[in-house]
Amino acid sequence: MIDPRTPILVGGGQFTQRTVREARIRESLTPIGLLERAAWHAADDSGAGDKILREVDTVAVVQFTADAPGEQGRLPRRLYRNPPLSLAHRIGAKPRRMFYTATGGNTPQWLVNRTAEEIASGQCDAALLVGAEYIATMIAALKQGIDLGWGKGEDGDPGSDPEIIGDTRPGTNAYEDAYGLRFPVNTYPLFENAIRGRKGRDAQSHLAWLGEFFSPFTKVAADNPFAWFEIYRPPHVISTPTPQNRMVGFPYTKYLNAVIEVDMAAAVLMTSVTKARELGIKEKHWIFLHGCADANDIWNVTERVDFHSSPAIRAVGKRALAMANIAPKDLSFIDLYSCFPSAVQIACAELGIAENDPRGLTVTGGLPYFGGPGNNYTMHAIVHVMQKLRQNRESYGLCTANGWYVTKHSAGIYSARPVEGKWQREDPAVAQRELDAMPRTPVIENPAGRAAIETYTVVTDRKGKRFGIIVGRDEQNRRFLARPPEDDATLDRMMREEMLSRAGTVSGEGGLNIFRFA
Repeated sequence: MIDPRTPILVGGGQFTQRTVREARIRESLTPIGLLERAAWHAADDSGAGDKILREVDTVAVVQFTADAPGEQGRLPRRLYRNPPLSLAHRIGAKPRRMFYTATGGNTPQWLVNRTAEEIASGQCDAALLVGAEYIATMIAALKQGIDLGWGKGEDGDPGSDPEIIGDTRPGTNAYEDAYGLRFPVNTYPLFENAIRGRKGRDAQSHLAWLGEFFSPFTKVAADNPFAWFEIYRPPHVISTPTPQNRMVGFPYTKYLNAVIEVDMAAAVLMTSVTKARELGIKEKHWIFLHGCADANDIWNVTERVDFHSSPAIRAVGKRALAMANIAPKDLSFIDLYSCFPSAVQIACAELGIAENDPRGLTVTGGLPYFGGPGNNYTMHAIVHVMQKLRQNRESYGLCTANGWYVTKHSAGIYSARPVEGKWQREDPAVAQRELDAMPRTPVIENPAGRAAIETYTVVTDRKGKRFGIIVGRDEQNRRFLARPPEDDATLDRMMREEMLSRAGTVSGEGGLNIFRFA
């Protein structure tokens, strides 16, 4: 007997818009239009059609990338005052709760976990969780001087503000910002070189390995009709720098980075078992959330114990598996958040999943190949897992999600098999208290004297090398951030020779720390 308050996922839908690629920019759906398209696909997938959309009491929209805190360049921010209300008007819903989330790739899975708890406790009966990204169209329109007219009319300002939910703290502090750590393309390579050092590889062999590691992801994307790049890329194509595959943040080539310039949307509909039955949604559509967890690592990257592990991913995985009463070996489908290879490697290590696991590490093709639609990627992964589990009803699927810089983590374990007994999860605050109590690495912002490199990267753009980032330790083992001298010879050397554990001296110059090799 299934508890009537058990939360279930009853519909999932997604949409990939290709108007930019087809030179039809003016035909692109608006951001609210993308949300609407995904919502209708999810409603149709549930079998209940517009009936379920009229019944949702909660609409939660994942934050658009352009609305994220910090500098967004030319992207116009907050075109839409209240995206969930604008969407509700379009789909004929009258929700009593409308949420707009904080920044973070963890958000879709976090929303599912949060909503499931609210359904189980009676705070919610039916919810629409949805997100979209429109950076491909927006950037193309800006480049071509096209005014799309977005953000005008009732969609732009329906007359009220949504409730903002989630952790809204910036991902970096002022010290980290000064050295460029606010940009994920600069920070994840720091993790990668630390992982490389731990594995004992030189840069050249490790880059070749990264091609081998991520090439299977492209095979999944090539067979996925929703993927932004339906292309198989052999290992050497991924790992060989070329004009089309330039180095971005050493040791990552472009094909190893999440692609954010996409137009994609995905939505999930959740209800209680009682509500699903009231709406006539057949059990063949039901997917159960058997295990879930959410936790943050030490917030600031500079204070973490190292650059190659994640106690929070370990805690999230342990708790989600325990709640589901299964082990990693029991999973049939796995989607590990894959913004960059370092995120996947860290997750594998912490969850006890082999990097060459024959089950595969993605159901979509991953953020660099399927597409990295802002904060909403994992919503697509959840929809894919739902479809697979409906066809494999005794199986389990895992989705993990990661926000900021291996900072915010969420996990969900799904199955078409019913949950036994009352649905209940451990309060996330329990795990968070343990993680917050972990010792932090001491940081010195203005070091001077002899030091050594802990990890590093060289940041490049289309014009060539721009600057280096060094994470170092002084003689008291305190961590600091620094730049190397920014001449081409030094930056070339950093990309050619081994710099991990390299000794040198650090001192303040022009408002920044400068590290000079011994």
